[in-house]
Amino acid sequence: MLMNTCKVLILLGLVWHATGAYAQNTGTQDASPSRKYAVSTSYLSLTNQLGVENIAMYELFVSYRITPKDVLGIKAVTWRLYQPLGIPLWDPALLSDTQDEWYPGRLREYGIGVRYQRFLWKGLFASVEAVPMRKVFLDENRKKMGTGFRLYTSLHAGYHVSFLKNRIFIEPQVHCNYWPIDTRGPQGFAEKENKWNNYFLFEPNLYIGVKF
Repeated sequence: MLMNTCKVLILLGLVWHATGAYAQNTGTQDASPSRKYAVSTSYLSLTNQLGVENIAMYELFVSYRITPKDVLGIKAVTWRLYQPLGIPLWDPALLSDTQDEWYPGRLREYGIGVRYQRFLWKGLFASVEAVPMRKVFLDENRKKMGTGFRLYTSLHAGYHVSFLKNRIFIEPQVHCNYWPIDTRGPQGFAEKENKWNNYFLFEPNLYIGVKF
């Protein structure tokens, strides 16, 4: 897990450096409003290789630019988890390949929510997301043990760079995630959840999209 996390951080650093140089040379750092609609997904949706087990995380955004600086979007997301989301990025419990903090099974979540994105200066943006999620608790034999609910919210800061006549774009960014409402689940799941936070800070990510 540590090696994979480092790979993501290194990738984001390289992308940030490369896109900044490209923007300076081409003048495409501005998020041009000439195309109103966009579809995007995260780098993790294309890899799904973080952790000992495949987290099978998939995100899809459909966005509409309502003003030159304001974008509204719908987010659909699903993932499966083997340990609590609230383990800090730098904690050994998350960065090692041990299973000390794993659930007695797995957790599958699905949700559809909304996003608001505001461009602050050229390609620099901030955004906020809120996604109500249905939780399904599964035992080690993948038998359903119960269901629950999580309200997943996040704040983002990043940079938007467009390519190919403003059709393709990437957005390296950092998230701070918080879930104020959360069902802890059956006993074995709740014991793990109660040990950790209901937030996750400074998550690096990279989004790739198409505008039309």
